[in-house]
Amino acid sequence: MSRNNDKRRSTPAHADVLRARFQRRPIADLPDLERLLAASGRTVFRVLQALGYHTSFSHAGRFYTLEGLPAFDALGLWFYEDIGFSAAGTLRATLERLVRDAPSGCTHEELSPLLRLRVHDTLLDLVEEGRIAREPLDGRYVYVSPTKRGARAQLAARAALRPAPAPPSPLDAARVIDVLLAVIRVPRADVERVGRQLRERGLAVTDAQVAEVFARYALEKKTARSPSTRSRR
Repeated sequence: MSRNNDKRRSTPAHADVLRARFQRRPIADLPDLERLLAASGRTVFRVLQALGYHTSFSHAGRFYTLEGLPAFDALGLWFYEDIGFSAAGTLRATLERLVRDAPSGCTHEELSPLLRLRVHDTLLDLVEEGRIAREPLDGRYVYVSPTKRGARAQLAARAALRPAPAPPSPLDAARVIDVLLAVIRVPRADVERVGRQLRERGLAVTDAQVAEVFARYALEKKTARSPSTRSRR
């Protein structure tokens, strides 16, 4: 088929056929549309361009939909069945925008279920290209803005979201007595020493729990008494 003949195959009727097809089902791949129009892929793309279209960021960009059909959410994402579309376009562009716009950055564990894809390799590509950056935090990487100022703000916001440490669970009466006896034996022992001694005896006691007993009985003040006090009597 000549190039001129191919141009003549693209007509207003083709646009009407595609509109009707996408109204019945809002996504399609190229072979479907070629069969529908009995035309080449070049002709199909010419009609799609005239109508305005989006390409899926998932499934290797295999699927298409028309402009105005996707109901993009606040993050600019729309899924039909398991096929994802983004207002940003490609997967790379989508990840870059999500990371840069996130107030506290993003982790792979957050992005993967959001996009319903494994995106680790794409994130690494974006980092290597300087499109985004990543910083270690709490044993995992947080993907952040490539600018130092933006990254600092995102990391600070994420740090502020950390839950406050839970207060230590109170010791039972027997363990409280163990702590008090340890202090009687070594009056100047501090929290860490008492906790270590009790654990060496096989008792399940944390330093935080020992500190709670010290605070309850004001043991810090008593154990911090200067040894020179007796010599002055």
